[in-house]
Amino acid sequence: MTSGSRHAGGGTLFTEPFLVVSHRAGAPGPGVRDQHGRPLGSVAEADHGTFRKALWALTGSARFRPNCFAVRDSGGSVVLKVRAHDSHFLVTRADGTPIGGIVPDGPDRFTLTAHGRPAGVLEHRRTREFSITDASGREVARAADGDGRDYVVEVFAQLTDPLASLMLAAALTVDTALRPG
Repeated sequence: MTSGSRHAGGGTLFTEPFLVVSHRAGAPGPGVRDQHGRPLGSVAEADHGTFRKALWALTGSARFRPNCFAVRDSGGSVVLKVRAHDSHFLVTRADGTPIGGIVPDGPDRFTLTAHGRPAGVLEHRRTREFSITDASGREVARAADGDGRDYVVEVFAQLTDPLASLMLAAALTVDTALRPG
């Protein structure tokens, strides 16, 4: 990929410099568009059975809240899965291959880990506003509140895996997972 195509956007969740994340009423999860409004993908709760849904509906307990999110591309194919596990999130590819984790490190901070080592940090400032840095502390992405139910994630440079996948997983699911009720 050339630097020119990066600035123009590459048309995928992993290559666009701006991701507009929309929480729409009635939608199964957030939708993701590029800066021009073209669909790039979506996030949906996944892998929760009827019994668990019923317990969550009856009790309202966070213990039974759906805890797996599927990040899908514009064609509907799952590209990442993010599963809440105990006090952290596990990030895998669609086939279950592990990528890393998103580990709480205080009330408003998450460490992005890969192969047991820190790969970056997400600092959650307030609802739909956060910053993501790489392991050296350089800011690689930032989210800001947008219009109404939207927030915009600006990615400053082309990232490589595992940081690219961890950044995308964190940017698209941590806010959803942290929302009450």
